[in-house]
Amino acid sequence: MDRDEVRALLQRVSAGTETAEEALRTLVRGPLAGGAAGSGVKDLGFARLDTHRALRTGDPEVVYGAGKTAGQTVALLTELARQPSGRSVLATRLPDASLDAVAAAFPAARVDREARCAAVGGEPPERGGRVLVVSAGTSDEPVAREAAFVAAEFGCATGIVRDVGVAGLHRLLAVRDELDDADCLIVVAGMDGALPSVVAGLVGSPVLAVPTSVGYGASFGGVAPLLTMLNSCGPGVLVSNIDNGFGAAVAAARMTRRRAMRTACAEADLPVGAAS
Repeated sequence: MDRDEVRALLQRVSAGTETAEEALRTLVRGPLAGGAAGSGVKDLGFARLDTHRALRTGDPEVVYGAGKTAGQTVALLTELARQPSGRSVLATRLPDASLDAVAAAFPAARVDREARCAAVGGEPPERGGRVLVVSAGTSDEPVAREAAFVAAEFGCATGIVRDVGVAGLHRLLAVRDELDDADCLIVVAGMDGALPSVVAGLVGSPVLAVPTSVGYGASFGGVAPLLTMLNSCGPGVLVSNIDNGFGAAVAAARMTRRRAMRTACAEADLPVGAAS
């Protein structure tokens, strides 16, 4: 259950089309279900699923597939899909066995094997902004795809610009208009990690930098581009952890969602938050 559903529920009670007792039963089945009374936890034995997160943050819990068995991942997705929400259920960093198991258990799932992500049921939320993922090279593609997949499932209009690293700056300059059109940019790069600084010098949108573990020995598994990005001379660069396209995508979605919400409120002459 998320805030839109709680708001709609309260509106039905206010309009008299649903009783307070009916609304209470809905709430008990939703964010207050599972575990200790009112805890918002569903105990599956191997995991304690947070069923209250969408109400607190606007986004449901996401399954991190690395280190989990295929059966555990399917069980978590199944339970999340049972929650009274219209949102899709997302899993990231899925190993091959889990990707196969999710595809078998949920034939209609949206699966991206290169991103190692899957989304089950539901629809992305509306009112997201435009997020553009920019990758330095083809070797960065899995992380870039993860970022794009998650941003789309979190309600953003999403695109990818590939292979525009600093070894050939003319490639980046050729897509400057596309960069400038985005509300937020996720810039993915390994090796020297210089691309986010260059992008930040070309556009005024927020730049979320994601260092990847791509590179030769002295890149230290992504530490070198991480340090480069942390020391960026380009203003407005925020840095995610190594290979963490997921974290950057969630941040981008939340940033652009707020911007889109404020725009919708201004256009409708409503107080900020009324369109959330």
